Amino acid sequence: MVEIKNKQIWIDGRPQMIMSGEIHYYRLAKEDWQDRIDKLKDAGFNAVASYIPWLCHEPVKGQFDFTGATRPELDLAGFIELCAANGLYFIARPGPFIMAEMKNEGLPYWVYEKYPEIVPVTWDERPVTTKTVDYLAPGFLQAARNWYAEVMPVLAGRLHGKGGNIIGVQLDNEVGMLSWVSNSPDLTDNVLSDFAAWLKLQYDAETLAHRYPFNLDEEDAFRKGVRSPSERYAAELRQDLGYYMRRRFAKYIAELRRYAEEFGVSGIPFLVNIHGTGGGRGFTYPIGISQLFESYTQAPGYLSGSDIYFGDLNMESFQDLYLINGFMDAVHLPDQPLTSLEFNCGDANFGETYGGRLDPSAADFKTRMCIAQGNRMINFYLFSGGYNYRMDLKPGDGNDRVAFTGERHGFAAPVGPDGELSYTYPRMARVNKTVLAVADKLAVMDEERDAVAFAFIPDYYMTEYSYPQSAKMQEIVGNIEANRAHGAWEIMARAMLLAGYRFGSVDVQNRPVDPGKTPVIALPSARYMHAHIQRKLADFMVSGGSVLLYGEVPLYDMEGRPCKVLAEALGIQPKGTRRVEENYYLSLCADGWAAPRPEVRSHFAQIFEHGNAQPIMRVYGTDEVCAFEAEVGKGKAIVLAAAYRCDIPLFREALERLGATVGLTQDGPYHGVFMTSTATKDGERFIHMLNLDGFDKEIHIYDKGQPLFEGRSFVLSGKDGVMLPVNVVYHGVKIVYSTAEITAVTERSLQFRLTQPEDIIAIGTDREIVPSEEYVCERSGKVTLVRSKKHARVDDRLTIAFR
Repeated sequence: MVEIKNKQIWIDGRPQMIMSGEIHYYRLAKEDWQDRIDKLKDAGFNAVASYIPWLCHEPVKGQFDFTGATRPELDLAGFIELCAANGLYFIARPGPFIMAEMKNEGLPYWVYEKYPEIVPVTWDERPVTTKTVDYLAPGFLQAARNWYAEVMPVLAGRLHGKGGNIIGVQLDNEVGMLSWVSNSPDLTDNVLSDFAAWLKLQYDAETLAHRYPFNLDEEDAFRKGVRSPSERYAAELRQDLGYYMRRRFAKYIAELRRYAEEFGVSGIPFLVNIHGTGGGRGFTYPIGISQLFESYTQAPGYLSGSDIYFGDLNMESFQDLYLINGFMDAVHLPDQPLTSLEFNCGDANFGETYGGRLDPSAADFKTRMCIAQGNRMINFYLFSGGYNYRMDLKPGDGNDRVAFTGERHGFAAPVGPDGELSYTYPRMARVNKTVLAVADKLAVMDEERDAVAFAFIPDYYMTEYSYPQSAKMQEIVGNIEANRAHGAWEIMARAMLLAGYRFGSVDVQNRPVDPGKTPVIALPSARYMHAHIQRKLADFMVSGGSVLLYGEVPLYDMEGRPCKVLAEALGIQPKGTRRVEENYYLSLCADGWAAPRPEVRSHFAQIFEHGNAQPIMRVYGTDEVCAFEAEVGKGKAIVLAAAYRCDIPLFREALERLGATVGLTQDGPYHGVFMTSTATKDGERFIHMLNLDGFDKEIHIYDKGQPLFEGRSFVLSGKDGVMLPVNVVYHGVKIVYSTAEITAVTERSLQFRLTQPEDIIAIGTDREIVPSEEYVCERSGKVTLVRSKKHARVDDRLTIAFR
């Protein structure tokens, strides 16, 4: 039985961590399956995931092969059973869409041929440029149902709880992604007919007549009005179309779940994969959350899974991953944990140019951060490469293969197409084994947080459809894109993390904001913001909450109507903006409590009449206020309405003035240390640290001002991560603290990875510690200090045995 509760994954009555690797059985000779599974087990995984390509299993309508009758590598049942025989869980990903560089994104050619009406047109009645379809077109749904009618019984008999090993089934893949990346909303006649009906349910006739200057019942006029909108209603259409498509995606996912359950799949989580990272960064990832969160929160039994396509996790990108995990959690139902369904690993040599060359720390760091933030399942994608076979029905497209990557696929994976191991494999294996060694603790631990949360506004990421000819749409979308991430992430969030703040996220659009639960909110703010969010934030401050705003004080609602609710609550009057121009070098000077600070160059500043607010930043040469502190009821706001630098002390002082103090700190002279902590309800903890730089850092670690590890210094090696136990108990042995991390646990021993020239493990136990030439034991009160006699860089393994 697989249950989702308390943000945990329970299997057979206990919480578990799932560390999975993606192996595409259909891209490997059947005789190679066991070799790849052996390499997966050697790397510390306990699960396998795979797409199940409709294109391969039903190349001809009505002719299915799940047993390998036509090609041995299509023996789906055999592969799942082989995984089970190896003691591995299985995560099934049967589409209909799978992407995975497959032709047609994994759909059979005959689907497009038989149902040409499913192929959308988009803006100005242009054809779409991707292989997307109208998900709810009757023809496509019928074909998808027939696919599920065949594939789901193969899975149903192999579900965990029914004698099998399948613990999750993914429904489709990256729904809505293709239309987003091409800015091509699916605007078929079927979609627009349904959109018109939806609008009539949302608005009364008078409101509709005001919003749209055409009759929704006149099909030709409505189609033209949506496909080629005028400026008069462009902003309204952007909002309505975005909301409608999100409901449509949710309906599609619910329909697929209904088919799956109809054909025997139930009692396991249904997974929804979220797209959005690009260019090695996370700025656009919340678009996927915005598109799909209604799909995976519409009923119990769903899990959302992230696509994490970062390169190295370093000083440039580390806050991106921390934020997107927080945003996912902000919209989850109370029981839903974080998971990742495509956790990119390997060396990034995707084009075989060696232009991609990731550090071995890449997968290690991303794994550690995700685990620290509460991810309970991670699927490493792609674990093993393989081959794309030529189709029997040749499309004559230049190679006739099932995928567009050529003969080989996954040559950037830790295990290459021929089974060779890349340089990324050992470090990946090390972190997996470390996680699973203490999986029983991590599976129930939550991140400890300071009294601040980062605001998430889903509609700030509802920007995937913008009519190219609409200046109004471009203005709204452009301003939102400029303020929702970038500076707010790279300045405010990065400064917060480097100052030591551990923070989650709060959905200020759809959820209540309670000062008792969230005393301080860090708010990325654009010139446009819903009136109800502005009012909610004003009420939050009046009730005693505090806001750190970075960006612009909003002046309009999301459809471009004047709306200054938040500005009025702050007691200020926006007076315009200052921008860098040719021969004008916009510069900012600190004022009030922020002074003295060096003058700072900037490219943008919003300026105000500040009323009773206290100025903390002014424009050089004009003294115009662009940052201030204001009392609002029982609460307070600090507003930085200018592009500023990542001034860590400034943001720390601002948050402290708002009531959020940092709990976990280190005193090293260099930045680039990410640090957080997790704990069980019983007080067992891990201190998680990453050194994002390539040089060693000697630090002392403090928790609420008190030194950890009895004040001993700690050397965090360059590009290394650690997970240090505090008051962790195994088999009657309490690890009070340790400078080494646990790598294996048995009833009679604990194994550690050493990290220091001389590691210390402080142990409290009544059991006898077996003497060893590798360590010395010193009694200190009720605690025994075990001092390693090995230098970590010479030999980093230490086993302490007990009687």
